[in-house]
Amino acid sequence: MRLTINFIVKKARQKINGEIPVYVRFTLDSKRVELSTGIYCHPDKWDESGQHFNGRNERAQILNNRLSKIQNEIQDHYNLLKSSGEDFDVITIKNRIRNIDDSEGILKVFDYYLRNMSEKLGKGYSKETYKHYKSSRKRLGEFVRKFSMRKDYPVEKVDYKFLEAFDVYLKKEYKVHQNTAWNYHKHTRRVLNLAVSMDLIEKNPYKKYKIPLAETNRDFLTATELSTIQDKEIKVQRLDTIRDIFVFACYTGLSYSDIAKLHKDHLRKGIDENDWIFINRTKTNNRCRIPVLPEANIILKKYQNTPHYQVKGLLLPVLTNQKMNSYLKELADICGINKELTMHMARHTFATTVTLSNGVPLETVSKILGHTNLKTTQIYAKILDQKISDDIKQLQIKLESNKKARI
Repeated sequence: MRLTINFIVKKARQKINGEIPVYVRFTLDSKRVELSTGIYCHPDKWDESGQHFNGRNERAQILNNRLSKIQNEIQDHYNLLKSSGEDFDVITIKNRIRNIDDSEGILKVFDYYLRNMSEKLGKGYSKETYKHYKSSRKRLGEFVRKFSMRKDYPVEKVDYKFLEAFDVYLKKEYKVHQNTAWNYHKHTRRVLNLAVSMDLIEKNPYKKYKIPLAETNRDFLTATELSTIQDKEIKVQRLDTIRDIFVFACYTGLSYSDIAKLHKDHLRKGIDENDWIFINRTKTNNRCRIPVLPEANIILKKYQNTPHYQVKGLLLPVLTNQKMNSYLKELADICGINKELTMHMARHTFATTVTLSNGVPLETVSKILGHTNLKTTQIYAKILDQKISDDIKQLQIKLESNKKARI
């Protein structure tokens, strides 16, 4: 094991005043790391071939002495580790220099990430997002104990094999769907990005390990099915209320959690002087601005004299998610809808049947839904294309059948 130590300047990171940073690069067994020395200089003051500062003035001597001390410190750590007989690499040396415990593990970094997140709740992160990250931390912790028989696993040793084993563990132990596993990996990837920022690792292993996101069947109501639910005469009050909340979601694109917290303060006049809903999405904390369509406005006015509105200021009397889903099954039965009605379906119906099918641009729909990525909204456009394709195929079969009947 031969250690090489070099000093380099990073011209790509030049400051406004023209100074460039000096880094120390040390290599062991073909593996290298770089650390900032904290020293800056003008390019003409640096001898690239000699790896030192030009000149014999006092400043040049002071800076060259600092470089010598850094080199000696790295060499000393290397000599101590080598004489100890224990296994080590350049990451071990780097951690000793930065006074980081060798036991610095991925779970410890994850906990640090969670602490930062908890301090920003409501200011960039929602409680729901925080809850999902805590769940990912729990699953990763369980895996680490099974994978390594340790309480934590060195973050610098997290590699392709580790991530692949984590994926297998999730699918075998918890029988999770591909997209659920994708979310666990998404959270872990962001924690490892933090590890890169903290100089704990040089590169994120997820750059090589890719998790595909499976296409999901996002069911939605057709215009006819939506009209059937709207026009159905319902005499049972609880089902009538559930129908109103479901239809309201179909015409606003709001999720169950967003409708449950919908307050009269969220309802204001928009740029066109009509009623708009201004709300931060529970899931992402993204700001949504939603014009209230006439169908949704009728429902809001219907509940303005209820205790939910008068006392609590809530726009709709939303029940628990469990009761909502139970009653939606009844609603589907009495309306003759052969689909599983859910609040997710209502959101999908808004994206497809209510907006995209009626020519609303994809970008506008994306903004209303509060999507952070246009690709998420494009899934709905793809669904509509598939529906058109399927319908045309059925038409072709029918036309072919009619043609044969005439012969």
